[in-house]
Amino acid sequence: MTLTNSPNLLSPFELGDLHLNNRVVMAPLTRARAGIERMPNALMAEYYAQRASAGLIISEATSISTQGIGWQQSPGIYTDEQARAWQQVVDAVHRQGTPFFLQLWHCGRASHSSFYPKGELPVAPSAIRLNEDYIHTPIGKQSYETPRALETEEVQQIVEDYRKAAERAKFAGFDGIEIHSANGYLIDQFLQSKTNQRLDRYGGSLDNRFRFLREIVEATTSVFPANRVGVRIAPNGLFNDMGSPDYHKTFLYVAQQLNAYGLAYLHVMDGLAFGFHELGEPMTLAEFRQVFGSTLMGNCGYTQDTAEAAIGNGHADLIAFGRPFISNPDLVERFANGWELNPPADMAIWYSFDKEGYIDFPTYQEVKMT
Repeated sequence: MTLTNSPNLLSPFELGDLHLNNRVVMAPLTRARAGIERMPNALMAEYYAQRASAGLIISEATSISTQGIGWQQSPGIYTDEQARAWQQVVDAVHRQGTPFFLQLWHCGRASHSSFYPKGELPVAPSAIRLNEDYIHTPIGKQSYETPRALETEEVQQIVEDYRKAAERAKFAGFDGIEIHSANGYLIDQFLQSKTNQRLDRYGGSLDNRFRFLREIVEATTSVFPANRVGVRIAPNGLFNDMGSPDYHKTFLYVAQQLNAYGLAYLHVMDGLAFGFHELGEPMTLAEFRQVFGSTLMGNCGYTQDTAEAAIGNGHADLIAFGRPFISNPDLVERFANGWELNPPADMAIWYSFDKEGYIDFPTYQEVKMT
């Protein structure tokens, strides 16, 4: 592969003891092709294999428990059967020599009672409703509900769910895991003062709000070595009604605390393409570089040129691309050869539950042959 285009972005990288062929990461993308059984399948294996020229692939968000579900037809990792089903997907990626991490997910309040067999309310650190118009559920668009605040003693069970999910990810053959602590899902809800108004040891001070994530990191690093565990955060994001006035202080503290664990990476959604809460100046990778000494990954709205610059100026080691990978399975080859990208995919077919808008995007070479 030529390095005439983007010599920094397309250069190899050693992620701990994993060799990456380039610094282009396929970001986690919720794609909803696991069926109502939430079971990984051959269609998903083909999808990921198509995109395996990335230096690293991070899977779509994957529920650690039935309580953690909040999206239609997203996969799970809470049964042994699901873990076995993931093996075909992992094997398809590994056959091309690409490392593969599984992103672990609990939606928290960003869910709805219709996702649960007994119709129970979603859970959260505090009983604060997500202030958006509606959520897509198995029974159609529904209004968000006020979640049930978790009891102190319940939190440990969720930490254990993360540990068991990590065990199943290891059994499935994943090279590592990413702890999804971004975008207004459960861990983010604990971290941020807007959504965490608890009075117990999981609320109040920065250290208390960080405690849940700390316990999850410590539980999952008992399964994978720390250099195979990444964490994703979104300090600038407003997705799922997030954004806290003390975001700068909160997320620099989080990064500083995580720095002590020797993690694989910190995945920061520093870009504003997913929406910005506008509570101050956007946080930058340069700020996180000052307090986090290990691998730093940028994400959200990067282009080839801005990614090349971020790595070139030392602010990032890796850059994750999301939406460009949806419609460009050969994104890395396009970057390397200066080929134009396919038009952006129509969002209406992103979640078709089938192959449309999923595995039917042509590579550049296929377009040239038509």
